[in-house]
Amino acid sequence: MASAVVSTSGFVGKAVRSATSAVRPKSMRSSVAVAAGPDRPIWYPGLTDLPEYLDGTLAGDYAFDPLGLGSDPEMLPWMVQAELVHARTAMAGVAGILFTSLAANAGTGVPEWYEAGKVYMDTHPDVSFGALLWTTIALSGWVEFKRLQDIRNPGSQGDGSFLGITDDFKGVSNGYPGGKYFDFMGLSRGDPAKFAKYKQNEIVNGRLAMVAFVGFASQYASTGKGPITNLLEHLADPAHVNAAHNPLAVPFIS
Repeated sequence: MASAVVSTSGFVGKAVRSATSAVRPKSMRSSVAVAAGPDRPIWYPGLTDLPEYLDGTLAGDYAFDPLGLGSDPEMLPWMVQAELVHARTAMAGVAGILFTSLAANAGTGVPEWYEAGKVYMDTHPDVSFGALLWTTIALSGWVEFKRLQDIRNPGSQGDGSFLGITDDFKGVSNGYPGGKYFDFMGLSRGDPAKFAKYKQNEIVNGRLAMVAFVGFASQYASTGKGPITNLLEHLADPAHVNAAHNPLAVPFIS
């Protein structure tokens, strides 16, 4: 998947430079390219037939795109941002799943992640599920529409000012809001090399979190339990509580 290939830097790849340079605002800081030389890390060491559009300038670019999803110059920026958003969502989700699973096993009464929604709706009968659903769709749709417009015309959603408030929300580049509120620690300011490293670390950890979430969901589908519960049960009896003794994980066993 291209979402496992392209990642979080600004649109500096050779395949999209011509498509984006004309619309990039001067106020937007250009992204920092990571090492793209012959010794750049790739998904399979020694491979020479690499996609031209994955030249190492994108954070987390290991030249892995077997389906060619990033080959379209107009789609590449969207794939970059889609992966970044999903990576951040997965990191927050995985942290939340682990926290609630720990709390549930500690006897605090906090529900496991797969029960949280039902428990909330059961204990708040006055909350309309339909109203909650459509409010979420409307607000998320508005945010996604603005994000799409910012991808099409980088920096456009930060133009203008409302009593000077928006000046503090000026972003660094697409996907990196910056400003004193979204980057109060100043990680995107100062040393460009450090910022490039932060972007690399973020997307690598985000990919790990996406895989972890798929694992948590599969684990629940297989055992009906959360990750911490499964871990504790395995540690208590590793010889019998494992994938080899799970008929859903290994078919044809009972």
